[in-house]
Amino acid sequence: MDIAPPTPEPGSAAVRFDRERINYAVFSAAILIAGIWLVWLGSWLLGWSMNDLGIAPRQLGGLVGILSAPLAHASFDHLMSNTLPLALLATLTLYAYPLATRFALPMIWLLSGIGVWLFARDSVHVGMSGINHGLMFFLFLTGLLRRDRLGVAISLVVFFFYGGMLLTVLPREEQVSFEYHLAGAVSGLLAAILLFRLDPKPPRKRYSWEDEDDEADDATDAEFDLPRPDGVPVLWKRDPEQSGSARILPFPARIDDDTGGTRRTLH
Repeated sequence: MDIAPPTPEPGSAAVRFDRERINYAVFSAAILIAGIWLVWLGSWLLGWSMNDLGIAPRQLGGLVGILSAPLAHASFDHLMSNTLPLALLATLTLYAYPLATRFALPMIWLLSGIGVWLFARDSVHVGMSGINHGLMFFLFLTGLLRRDRLGVAISLVVFFFYGGMLLTVLPREEQVSFEYHLAGAVSGLLAAILLFRLDPKPPRKRYSWEDEDDEADDATDAEFDLPRPDGVPVLWKRDPEQSGSARILPFPARIDDDTGGTRRTLH
C-alpha cells in the first residue's frame, strides 16, 4: 500500500492523504497488538510454557524465540505494561515513516532477538519491551536526523512520554531483561541511521512575508550595484561645439625670494 507523503497546505487533498496515513497506522498497530494478545490468550488457555516461546541464550532450541519471544508474556501485568507503549509507538512510527517502518520493524525484531541470544544471561527472555525500546529510539533519532517539523515534534513527544527508557537499558531489577531493552535500543538506533532518508520529507510551506523579504533584499542590492561601464559619463571629453569658446587660465607669477625675479610654476 502506497502512502502519500504529508503536504504543507491544509487543503482537501492534504486532509484526505493525512486521513489515509492515520487509518493505515492505526490499523497496522492494532493488528500487532491483537497478535500479542492472541498469543497470550492461547498460551493461557492451552497451558503453553513461556520456555517454549522465549529466547534461551546460546541454545539451539532458543533460536525460535527470536521470532516468538516478543509475542509471549510472562503474566497479564507484563502484557498490560507493554500494550499501551506499543500502541502509541507503533502508531507514530507507521504514521510518520510508513516506508521506513516496513524495514525498521523487522530489523528491530530480528536484531534485538539475535543480540539477546548471543549476549544475554542464562534465562528465558520474553516480552515486547525490546521492540518498544527499539521503536522509541528509532523515532527519537530519526526525527533528529531528518530535522523536519513532523520528525522533531514526534521526537519530543516520545522523549516526553518514554524518556525513562534511557535508564532501563541498564541492569536494575533481576526479573527484568535489560539485555532485551539494550538490544532493542541499539537496533532502533541502527535502523534510524540506515533508514531515515527513506521517507520523503514534506515540502516546506513558503509564506508571503518570506517572498516580500526577498524582493526587498533584491531592491536594496540593486540600489548599491555599480553601473555598467557604458552608463558612466566621461567627464574629460569636451563638447565639440564649445571647443571654440574654451579659455586657458594662466597661473599667477611667483616671486623668487633669492633673485627677486619671477618664475613660472608648473602644476
